[in-house]
Amino acid sequence: MRMNFILGTVALAITFSGTAAATTRCERILQRFGARLADATCTESPDLTTTNPNTTPANNSIQGLPPFAFTPVTDRGVIAPDALNKTPITKIVPGLQINARIASDPHGEARFLLRLPDDWNGRLVVAGASGTRSEFNGDFAWSDYVVQKGYAYASQNKGILNLYFPATGSADPLACRLNPSSTLFVHFYDNDPGQEFSRWAGFMAEAARLARRGLDAHYGREPRRTYAVGTSNGGYQVRKAVESYPELFDGGVDWEGTFVDAERPNLLTDLPPAILNFPDYVASGRDPNSTAAKNIRAASYPPDIVASATSSMWTNYSNSFWEVTQCQWQKRLDPTYDTYGAGTGTYNYWARRSLSDVGAQIEAFETTGKIRRTLITVAGTMDALLPIDHHARAYARKVAAEQAERGDDDEGDGKAAYRLYEVQNGNHIETYKSPPQAATPPANTFPQLEFIEPHAQRAFDLLVDAVEHRAGLPPSQCIPRGGAIASSPTQAGHCASLFVP
Repeated sequence: MRMNFILGTVALAITFSGTAAATTRCERILQRFGARLADATCTESPDLTTTNPNTTPANNSIQGLPPFAFTPVTDRGVIAPDALNKTPITKIVPGLQINARIASDPHGEARFLLRLPDDWNGRLVVAGASGTRSEFNGDFAWSDYVVQKGYAYASQNKGILNLYFPATGSADPLACRLNPSSTLFVHFYDNDPGQEFSRWAGFMAEAARLARRGLDAHYGREPRRTYAVGTSNGGYQVRKAVESYPELFDGGVDWEGTFVDAERPNLLTDLPPAILNFPDYVASGRDPNSTAAKNIRAASYPPDIVASATSSMWTNYSNSFWEVTQCQWQKRLDPTYDTYGAGTGTYNYWARRSLSDVGAQIEAFETTGKIRRTLITVAGTMDALLPIDHHARAYARKVAAEQAERGDDDEGDGKAAYRLYEVQNGNHIETYKSPPQAATPPANTFPQLEFIEPHAQRAFDLLVDAVEHRAGLPPSQCIPRGGAIASSPTQAGHCASLFVP
């Protein structure tokens, strides 16, 4: 596969040949990577921020792939939409950008991104990717923020491409419909043979290894510190990084990370109740006192925000995430289940454990809570894809239990500190919040919600200060609406209510 784009408005993209004389910076660094990268391009970029439109390649820009397999522009807007909450850019950042495949991946899908600012601060940030998104997923939220501070930035795609629309539609045994009323079916690459979710952690580590090699080749030394950042499934990658690879990472910030546990909770225990009860909730006129609404909230979901007879926050999640995510995970982890015949909302994880190896499948990539580097979780109370009590708080409980069992705490040298910063009314999808100062909020957006990105970025700065200067981290806390992470919070611990009008 070869990219058909050229990065940088005045840049020269160079594909390395082993017989070419190593005369330029790009040629030298690609030579150092050798056979570890495939289809690699290196660019002398005038600006590594997204002010340069060529920093993020166009959707569908890899020749030979079907539409929607590679969607960088779409992916960067999933976390931090440009029109709503894009990181402020106050300077240009010249440097090198490398795009490539990770050659060791037998499926040929694992991708790698590396940005090397000319004015390097000696540190590296490695980003995870949410959902099934590409290595450009963090361009707005993370890359723009850190490269302006001088960090080198690396990212990867968990070893998978995104999705495609199969020609056979619903006849494709691995296809998932987009929502319960849709006639459109998509095929996720991560449901293909050999694409087990247990591979995700390894690609986060491999990105760090590759980046360190690139930094050494370019700057003459490896980074002094390496930090992991990521959102949703990328947040899961951050957790696994600080659990499993302390030799590669000095700490991490996970933003709405996915909790994975073979007992409970997990997505296969949480999503079916929402899917099952939502039609009855709609039939009730979206009555918050209906049995269906109570059943959804009992499954840990935050309350709905109803804007009109046809518009609500839960409706957004039902239309875009609940069923298609349940299908995606079930087809990967329990493929013998009859998805649409037996039902998505009636999937019973506990019953299936005795009929399939779904429990073992989840156990193979579960998070342990055994963190060996400082970790900060930032999560919103109104997350209706990864409800806070079953994901962020569940992970915090697991970390606390592991530390108590070891007699560990977060004080003193060599101890791994953990913090959970809860964003009051924060939500999994930033686009669900109305644009700032909107006189009339667009349909399906909600001014009551709060952005998480500024708090995640602040958490990153606090992490760096704690790791490098032994600064004390503010305690775990509820960040009030319009507030910020505080050294002396007014509400330590968890937010008292999931929703504050």
